[in-house]
Amino acid sequence: MDTSAKKNDAWVVLLFFLIPTVMLIAGYLLFPYPASPLARQLSFIPLFLGLLFLGFGFLYRKKSTASAIKIVGWGLFSFFWATMPNLLYSSEGGDVFNAMVCVIGVYVLVYMAYHEWLSIQRNDFVSCLNWIAGGTFLAGIIYFTIENGIIPRLQEWLIETVAAQTADVLHLFGIATIRDQALIIYNNTPIMIIFACTAIQSMVLFVGMIGALPRVDVKRKVLGLLVTVVPIYFLNLIRNASVVYMVGSGMVSFELAHNVIGKTGSLLALIVLLFVTFKVVPELYDEILSIITLPRRNGPVELFFKRFQRKKP
Repeated sequence: MDTSAKKNDAWVVLLFFLIPTVMLIAGYLLFPYPASPLARQLSFIPLFLGLLFLGFGFLYRKKSTASAIKIVGWGLFSFFWATMPNLLYSSEGGDVFNAMVCVIGVYVLVYMAYHEWLSIQRNDFVSCLNWIAGGTFLAGIIYFTIENGIIPRLQEWLIETVAAQTADVLHLFGIATIRDQALIIYNNTPIMIIFACTAIQSMVLFVGMIGALPRVDVKRKVLGLLVTVVPIYFLNLIRNASVVYMVGSGMVSFELAHNVIGKTGSLLALIVLLFVTFKVVPELYDEILSIITLPRRNGPVELFFKRFQRKKP
C-alpha cells in the first residue's frame, strides 16, 4: 500500500471514531435533561429525516446513489440517538446500562454508514446493508410515529386496549381486579400499563426484519408475521397479567417481577420465535448472518483493529 492510500485509510479511521464522538458530545450539550418541549420537537428532525432517507435509499434502484442516500440517513438517525443517553440515564433513575447501550448504538449506526461508503468505493452492493436500512425504516417509522403521538390518540388507545385485555386474562383465571383505563389494581396494589408494556417494540422489530427482506414473496412474509407478531402480542398479555398477579399477591417485588422475570421470559420467547421465523423465511437468517460478518470486508477500520491486535503482546 502506498503512502497516499495509508493516509486516506488513517483519515477514514479517525473520522469513524471522531464523528460519533462529536455527535454524542453535541447531543449531551444541546439536549440536556429534562428536555424542553422545543428541544424534543427539534430532535424529531434528525429522527424522521434519517428514517425517510433510509427508506428512500432502500427503494432507490441505482446502487451507488442509494448508498449515498443511506449514508445521510444513518448519519441523521445516529445523531438522534446521540441525544438520548442523558435522557435514558436521568429519566430511568441512573440506569447506566441503557445509556451505555445507546452510546454504543451510535457507533454501530455510524459503522453501517461506513460500510455504505465502502460499497461506493468498491462498487460493491451488499444485500444485508440494504435490508437493515429498509428494516430500520419500517420498524422506526411505525414505532416512533406511535410513540410520539403523530397519529392522535393511537398510543393511548393501544395502551388502554392492552390494559383491558390484561385484566381479561386475569379474570379468565378467576383473579378479580379493578381497572381504571391503564391502571390495574389487584389486592390494593396498583400497576400502571405504559407504552413499553404493549410489546410494540418487539412486534415492529419483526415487521421491519421480515418486511424488508428481498426476494421473499408476500405470502411467506405474511406467514412470517403471523407466527411472530400474533404470539408476541398474546404472550405479552400473559406476561403483564403475571406481573400484576405476582406483585399484587406479594410474591415478589415489582422490580423482580417486571425487570427480571418478565424481561427474561420475553427474551427467551423472542429467541424461540426468531428460530421459528428462520424456518418460514430462511432468508432472514442469511441477512442476519451477513450483518454479523460485515467485518470480513476488511475496510480501513477493520484493518486498523487487526493491526492493533497484532501489536498486543
